[in-house]
Amino acid sequence: MKYGYFNDATREYVITNPKTPTKWINYVGNLKFGGFVDQTGGSLICKGDPALNRIVKYLPQLPSYEFNGETTYIRIKENGGYQSFSPYFVPTLDNYDLYECRVGLGYSKYVSEIHGIRTEITVFVPENEPRLIRDITVTNLKDTTVELDIIPVVEYTHFDALKQFTNADWVPQTMQSRMVEEEGLKVLTQYAFMKRDTSVNFFTSNYPVSSFETDRKIFLGDNEFGTWANPLSLQHEELSNYEANRGDNIAALMHHLGELAPGESKRIITQLGQANNIAEEKESIAKYRDEKNVDESFQALSSFWDNYLSKLQVETPDEQMNTLLNIHNPRQCYITKNWSRDLSLYQLGFGGRGIGFRDSSQDVLGVIPNLPEDARDLIEKLLHTQKRDGSAMHQFYASTMEANEGDSRESPDRPNYYGDDHLWIVQSVCAYVKETGNTDFLNMEIPFYEKDSSGKPLESGTVLEHIKRSVEFTRNDTGAHGLPLLGFADWNDTVNLPTGAESFFNAHLYGKALLELIELMTFMGDQAAVDQYETWYAEMKEVVNNVGWDGEWYIRYFDHDGEPLGSSKNEHGKIYVNGQSWAILSGFAPEDRAKIALESVNKLLNTKNGIKLSAPGFNGFDPNKGGITTYPPGAKENGGIFLHTNPWAMMAETIVGNGDRAFEYYSQVNPVYKNEKIDEYEIEPYVYPQNILGDEHPQFGLGRNSWLSGTSSWMYQAGTKYILGIMATYDGLVINPCIPKAWDGFKVTKYFRGATYEIEVHNKNNISKGVKSITVDGEKIEGNKAPIFNDGKVHTVIVVMEE
Repeated sequence: MKYGYFNDATREYVITNPKTPTKWINYVGNLKFGGFVDQTGGSLICKGDPALNRIVKYLPQLPSYEFNGETTYIRIKENGGYQSFSPYFVPTLDNYDLYECRVGLGYSKYVSEIHGIRTEITVFVPENEPRLIRDITVTNLKDTTVELDIIPVVEYTHFDALKQFTNADWVPQTMQSRMVEEEGLKVLTQYAFMKRDTSVNFFTSNYPVSSFETDRKIFLGDNEFGTWANPLSLQHEELSNYEANRGDNIAALMHHLGELAPGESKRIITQLGQANNIAEEKESIAKYRDEKNVDESFQALSSFWDNYLSKLQVETPDEQMNTLLNIHNPRQCYITKNWSRDLSLYQLGFGGRGIGFRDSSQDVLGVIPNLPEDARDLIEKLLHTQKRDGSAMHQFYASTMEANEGDSRESPDRPNYYGDDHLWIVQSVCAYVKETGNTDFLNMEIPFYEKDSSGKPLESGTVLEHIKRSVEFTRNDTGAHGLPLLGFADWNDTVNLPTGAESFFNAHLYGKALLELIELMTFMGDQAAVDQYETWYAEMKEVVNNVGWDGEWYIRYFDHDGEPLGSSKNEHGKIYVNGQSWAILSGFAPEDRAKIALESVNKLLNTKNGIKLSAPGFNGFDPNKGGITTYPPGAKENGGIFLHTNPWAMMAETIVGNGDRAFEYYSQVNPVYKNEKIDEYEIEPYVYPQNILGDEHPQFGLGRNSWLSGTSSWMYQAGTKYILGIMATYDGLVINPCIPKAWDGFKVTKYFRGATYEIEVHNKNNISKGVKSITVDGEKIEGNKAPIFNDGKVHTVIVVMEE
C-alpha cells in the first residue's frame, strides 16, 4: 500500500493516509527551540536541552491512534447539541473525505475535509523565535451556514523529561497553570513551581478566548471515563476556567467562531512557546498575533530553504536520485547537523546521546557545501571538547558544553575512550577549508577540554594544532601488532573488547586523516610536515597489509588475545563491510586486493535492501564481544543493514571505477524507491534510516531509527562527490564522475567560492569513469579541475568522458 507521494514542485512529501505503519515525523525549529511533529499533528517540543527543558508530553511508545502532545478540536453546533472532531485524524479517528499531511521543509501542513468543513493548518517555528505557530484556517464547504468553535489543546510535561516517568508524586505536585492578562494580552501560562521565575510556557492565540482549561482530568471527564477521542467537557458550552495547582497540566482554549456562511473562511493562529516571563514576551506575542507577520515569517522560512538548496542542484537520468539529492537528502543533512542524536522517536532526549563528537564530525560534512559558516560553528564546538592528548570526549550537551566519555563509563574492564572519535574532525576541518578557502580558520585558537579548579582551560591550540594532535594520539596508541588500539569501541559501538584489542577501522581512519593532512600541508607549503605524515602513512599501510589480509578480504579486529575478528577463521562475524570499504578509502589496499575485497562484499554481504554490516550474525550473548551479541541475527550491528556503512562501499566502488555497482548500491537504499513497498519498510520514505533488518531476520526489509543518522551525510557525499564526482579542493573544483555506463550524461549546478558552475557531463561512449576533456566558458583546460573564480558570475563547464 502507498501512503503518499513526492511533490517535487512544492518540495513536499504528501501523506494521504494518516494510518502509516509507524509514526512519520517532520522537524520544526532547532535545538534552541523546536522538535518534531508527526503525521497526525502530535508534537514533541523543547527549548534548549531536550532532557532538561521539555515542554510537551509526547510518548513515542504509545499506539499511533493515541493523543500525543497537541491536537485541535473543531466543534459544530447544530440542533441544540455539539459534534466534535479533530482535523488531524488523531484522536477522534473519523472517516475523512480528504486527509493530507504535507511534509515540507521546516513545516508540516495538514489539510482535511469532513462534515462539510475544510481545515488547513500550517505548523512551523519562526526563525530565532521561541514559539511554535499553528496557523489554522477553516472553511465552510456546505451550502448552508454553520456555527463553529475551535479548541486547540496542548498537554505539558515536566521540564525534566525523565522525572515525568520516575516520580509520579513529586512531578504532579510541582505543576502549575495560570491565565494572565496584561495590556489586553490573554495568555494561558504553565510552569513547574520552582521554575516560575525563569521558564514559563505559554499558549495563546490571535482570537478572543471565551474560556479555558488547564487540568486534563476535568477536560476529559475522567470520573465519567471521558477520553481524548471524546472529551466530555466539549459537550458543554464553555470550559471550566480552572487554574491547575497540580496534576496533569494541559492548555485548552475555547474560541467561538460564530457563524460561517457557505464558502466563508476564518483564521486562528496559536502560539506555544516559552519565555523567562510573560511581561518580557508580550511584544513578541502581539507580533505573532498579526497575520501579516506570520505570513512574512513563513516566507522567510521558504527563502532560507531556497538559498540552502540552491547551492547544489542535479539533473540525472534517475528521477528518484534527483528528488533525493535536490530536496530531501540535503534537508536531512541539515536536520541531523542541528539535532545530532539528541531528540527523535528513537533517541528520546532523556540525557542519553546528546551531541556526539564522532556523530557531528560526520554530520557537518553534509552541510558544508550548503551552509559552511554554520558548519564551522559546529566544528568549533566539537574542538572545544577535544582533550590535550588529542583524544576527544564522546558526547556533550549544547546547552552547557559539558562533555562525557559515553557508554565506556559503565564498563570498568574496558578503556574509557573511543578509539575513533578524535580522527573524524580532521576530515571536517579540511572539508570546510576546501569548500571556503578560509585558511585563517586554521589559525583560530580554541581551548582544549580540560580545565582547572576554577573552570579555566588548561591549554589552547590552533585548529591546525588540534587536528595534528588527533593523528598524534592514534600514532602513539597502538597495540601488539602495531595497529591502533580499539579503546572502548571504534565506529561500531557494539563491539566492546577488553583492553588491548586493536582496530583495523581505526587504522584506516588514521590513514585517511593522514592523507587529508598531507594534502593540506602540501597546499600550505610545509614540506617537513608532508614528509613526516607520509612516513607515518607508509608505516601503517605496511602493518595493515602485513597482518590484515585474510585472503579474500581484510580482517576487522584483533582481540586482547591477538585473535582475529572478521576473519574466515571465525564462525560468526567472518566479514565486516567497513574492513573492506575503509581499506580503500584510506588508500591502504593495493588495487588487486581492493577489487577482491569488494567482490567479497558483493558476494557475502549485499542484499536487495542494502549491504549488511557483517555476516554471519552471532546467535547468543557473548560478554567478551559486547553489545553486538545482544541483538538477534540480522538486527542492527549483528548482521543488519546498518545504512551508515553503505555509502562507504559506494565510494570505494567509485574509487576502483565500478560506477554500475556504486549506483546499484545507491539505488537499493534510496528511500524514495521504498515508497512502493512501505508495508515492508514501514518508516518515512523521505529520509534515510539508521538501519534495516537484514536477511537473517524474519522481518527482512523493515527500517527503523529514521532521520538522525550519519547515513544522510555520507549518502549525500557518495551521491554528489563520488558518483557525480563534484568535489571541492583547496585550489579548484574537481570533476571526476563514476556513473552507470547506461547514462549518457548529467547536469549539476554548484555554487563554489563565490561563483556558480553550470556543469554538463557528456558520456556518449557509455563508460563509467574517465574524463577526456573539460572546457570552462568555452576554453579547454588541462586536467579535470575547474579554477576558482570568486567573481559572482555563472560559468559553464562542459565535461566529456572517455577512457
